[in-house]
Amino acid sequence: MEKEYSNGKLTIIWKPEVCIHAGNCVKLLPKVYNPKAVPWVKANNATSEQLISQIDQCPSGALSYQLKESGKK
Repeated sequence: MEKEYSNGKLTIIWKPEVCIHAGNCVKLLPKVYNPKAVPWVKANNATSEQLISQIDQCPSGALSYQLKESGKK
């Protein structure tokens, strides 16, 4: 089941069943991704550009995003 986290401009889409827990998200943006926090994703703690750059590096494809003005990536 997908989970969504938004900063108003961009929505992070996380697919836990696809996630391989490589930890790239936590290493690249620790202020956004904190597995010990609830919610574990705080999309407002980075710019949309920073989030896109990090999401594009997700090795499993468990993270994707949708921009408010455009379609899903």
